[in-house]
Amino acid sequence: MTTTTLAVLVPLLPFLGAVAGLLLGRTAPGFVRPLAVLPTVAALALAVVVALRQGGDGAVDAVTELTPTGSVPIELALHIDGFAALVAVVVGLVAACVQIYSTGYLRDDPRYPSYAALVSLFTAAMFLVVYSGDLIVLLVGWEVMGICSYFLVGHYWETPEARAASIKAFLVTKLGDVPFLIGLFALATDAGSFEITKILGTVAHGGLDHPTVVALLLLAGVAGKSAQFPLHTWLPDAMAGPTPVSALIHAATMVAAGVYFVARLLPVFEASAAAMTVLAVMAAVTMVGSGLAALAQDDIKRVLAYSTMGQLGYMTGALAVGDRGAAVFHLLSHGAFKALLFLAAGVIIHAAGTNSLAAMSRMRNLSARVPDAYWTMTVALLALAAIPPFSGFFSKESVLGAAEHVTSGHPGPAPVAAGWTVLVAGVLTALLTAAYAARLWLLAFRGRGEEAPDHGRQPLTMNVVLWILAVPSLALGGLAYRTLPDWFDGDDLAPTLTTSVLGTGAALTGGLVAYAAWRRLTALTARVPLGAVAAHPERDAAHVEAEAIATHEPAYGDVASAPDPADPGRLLLGPLHRHAAAGFHVDAVYRASFVRPVLAAASLVRFLDREVVDTYVRGAGALPRWLGAAVRRAQTGNVQTYVSALLAGTVVLAVAALLVASGA
Repeated sequence: MTTTTLAVLVPLLPFLGAVAGLLLGRTAPGFVRPLAVLPTVAALALAVVVALRQGGDGAVDAVTELTPTGSVPIELALHIDGFAALVAVVVGLVAACVQIYSTGYLRDDPRYPSYAALVSLFTAAMFLVVYSGDLIVLLVGWEVMGICSYFLVGHYWETPEARAASIKAFLVTKLGDVPFLIGLFALATDAGSFEITKILGTVAHGGLDHPTVVALLLLAGVAGKSAQFPLHTWLPDAMAGPTPVSALIHAATMVAAGVYFVARLLPVFEASAAAMTVLAVMAAVTMVGSGLAALAQDDIKRVLAYSTMGQLGYMTGALAVGDRGAAVFHLLSHGAFKALLFLAAGVIIHAAGTNSLAAMSRMRNLSARVPDAYWTMTVALLALAAIPPFSGFFSKESVLGAAEHVTSGHPGPAPVAAGWTVLVAGVLTALLTAAYAARLWLLAFRGRGEEAPDHGRQPLTMNVVLWILAVPSLALGGLAYRTLPDWFDGDDLAPTLTTSVLGTGAALTGGLVAYAAWRRLTALTARVPLGAVAAHPERDAAHVEAEAIATHEPAYGDVASAPDPADPGRLLLGPLHRHAAAGFHVDAVYRASFVRPVLAAASLVRFLDREVVDTYVRGAGALPRWLGAAVRRAQTGNVQTYVSALLAGTVVLAVAALLVASGA
């Protein structure tokens, strides 16, 4: 088969698997798991073949007109360069691992067939975004991911948390998608085509009439999809969904789509210095703010959610300084270790007997109970903290090196101010990242909470997936930074001495400070009783997760009333802790600025509809009703009454005629 044919099959296979899974989920449940796993694994294999054939050489392009429009054509186009080829491999790897992991995690879930089908559809949509060479086809995948996230985040729809989180994720991302859609049409109007290669050619010849407006409109959609400030608030709440869904959204789909879109169309943004500056500021605020917020969270999944926002901030920061190679390098590295972190968190949630809101301060003796999760999560946390030689060190240093290159005054499309913004925020975030990674490890595996009942060993499929993802988390960076430049733009991705010292020094400082704070608190405080341990039946992790959400009953007592006195985050943040734990009240600002005015307007409209509009409607019906009642009273059925009325009328008419005649 040709490379083009293989590339078409990559998104098509999981799509067909999703359709078949939905059709056969009830009638032939034995086929559900094979239909979930096999098409995704086959798509991964084909994505690897496509990447090997592409080999980092010239892009593979194929175009056919999808429908005649009479003006700007819409084409079914493929554009597979080195970026697309490698990102598709990571998408396939993470999606296959999530599907395999889910066969054990949700083995007794009655809604597993629809869940598996939606995950396959989610995967197909991301493949479509990655391989698409036309913006309208890309938009289809973009929006399909949005609706899939709505259903998957709301998988436990019986609970108000899941329902609210799914609606919030959908609405916030749609808030960014409206200007994003306008920006796409404006971009295609200037270029005369939705085809990406033609758009980039137009940009190269200075053909964009309003580059700043177009870039800022597109950035709104990117901020929503990739959970960047100020449209980031949906991502922490999305943790109400099953843990494998969180792994998929955070590591390979949805949030990665925004970064990938900017990387693919980076020349459009580089045409506007203002847009690059806005991108840098957005990245810096997201990096630092999410790092502080992660240091204050007690829920293990919310820590990882804020961590994702910060790592995406590194990627957008690299794009803000004009280095898409560093951005995609970190996207690839992050995809592996963040998927591992979430899937290991799923094992911990099951072992600790907690729900999806798994309080780390209530955990105890988990390292001995879940050795696979312990060792693999340790690897992933070291990669997250960018400690050499783990993969996160090399990819994060490529971002800092790109920013340092811009601050040195080298000519390029990125302003020097953008370079300084990203560099300073990146180093500070490296310190915060290592601090909250060390805190997570200490509280989860060295915590002093009440010991939960042993729920047994996790299914083999769950533990095997952890070790598969541990390999790229450990080895990807050291192998990739030498070879990836040949697949990308040729820019050097090797760590530089200055940023390596700054970044690694900040990371070690953050980790050591968190450890010292934990040791000090452990020595000074006595154990606070946290209440009886809630009993959960020995079932799969998804049941533990769903039942605890449904009953609103954390496994280790009241989280709010009995915080762990040995939490280093409280000591390190001090009075800032309360605000950081609440996400710096951005949700409260949104409620005051948007939600309450909309609700007030809706109440006013309801009042006007009920008291004004309905009054006229009721009045219009009341008058004929009154007239009908009066006429009905005259219809007595008595013939004598009718004759008397007739005679009386005749007399009245006669008298009236006489009066008229006499007057004349």
